[in-house]
Amino acid sequence: MKRRTITEAIKYKGVGIHKGEDIILRLKPAPVDTGIVFKRVDLEEGKNIIKIEMNNIFELTRGTNLKNEYGASIYTIEHFMSALYALGITDLYVEVDGNEMPIIDGSARVFIELVESKIKEYDKEVEEIVIKEPIYVSKGDKYVIGLPYDGYKITYSINFNHSYLKSQMLEVEVNLENYKNEISKARTFGFDYEIEFLKANNLALGATLDNGILIQKDGVLNPGGLRYEDEFVRHKILDIIGDLKVLNRPIKGHIIAVKAGHAVHNDFVREILKHIENK
Repeated sequence: MKRRTITEAIKYKGVGIHKGEDIILRLKPAPVDTGIVFKRVDLEEGKNIIKIEMNNIFELTRGTNLKNEYGASIYTIEHFMSALYALGITDLYVEVDGNEMPIIDGSARVFIELVESKIKEYDKEVEEIVIKEPIYVSKGDKYVIGLPYDGYKITYSINFNHSYLKSQMLEVEVNLENYKNEISKARTFGFDYEIEFLKANNLALGATLDNGILIQKDGVLNPGGLRYEDEFVRHKILDIIGDLKVLNRPIKGHIIAVKAGHAVHNDFVREILKHIENK
């Protein structure tokens, strides 16, 4: 695969899910080998650049977030990063005027729509990560395993102790067509019993039924219902694609995740890096 950026600047205005504030997002072309670089334009120059490095990843309970050595942070990058993986974008400047990415509708669909027609390909190749032997991480009953495979495939299983949402499993070949049709539109979700706690801790202040699925004991509160019967596990696949995009290289292998989540996804990234360094 060739390295890619965008042909022109792109601007989008949306709401951040946690603070509930308007966020202006600007995407700008970047030279080859730049990587994906975030910039907080509302903060002091020289201390507002946040690179995607393992040491910058923190607080993985409710999303994937970055923080640099000066304390400048950017929250909830996983949906955006997921779309970048599907589009093959490797070099990009990402400017925001707040500490989180716009949540949009809780999926990655709009990020795909914003960028897909404005892709520029460089001559330089990007080396893929090839899983040549089993790689495994676990935390309790949550785990991710990577197996050799001629392509990129993800199998994800979720299991919640809930009256409505119990078990779902899906296997997907990861390519742009499948991503757009089967994954990109799947929305983030939460449970009604979490709302009071989140609001009390100044979280999810921007959450509405327009940017996520709210699960009740016997169904979902969203008037339009679900986009897919198994939208929840599809969103988990969206998340893991974004979380593995921090490697910023195409992946060749079969990823199997069970009840994982952002923290275990991140542990798996670290395990992949160990294998790369030791090969």
